[in-house]
Amino acid sequence: MTPIFLVLAIVFEAGWAIAMKLSDGLRKPGPAAATAVMYLLSVVFLSQATKKLDVGMAYAIWAGAGAVIIAVAGIVYFKEPAGAIKLASIGLVVAGIAGLGLSGRPG
Repeated sequence: MTPIFLVLAIVFEAGWAIAMKLSDGLRKPGPAAATAVMYLLSVVFLSQATKKLDVGMAYAIWAGAGAVIIAVAGIVYFKEPAGAIKLASIGLVVAGIAGLGLSGRPG
């Protein structure tokens, strides 16, 4: 269950950040409420994942994967610029997440 908890934490982490963007500074009630709920769910699932995973590794994977998803969503859905340096940096984060996953003990 630990990998599932971590994946859910990552999905909700990306979800709250995207909902926050859609909330227009938390002025739109629906996206603002979604932001709060998904933020809480993200932390709840991350806390479950850290029962079996090292907190440093779990947090780094959670934050890094969330950042990659949010950056890609920004490029795809919010039409943010996608220059070579940005794309290469996203690739480096993905490589770092893969390295952390390979270096850690199983959960």
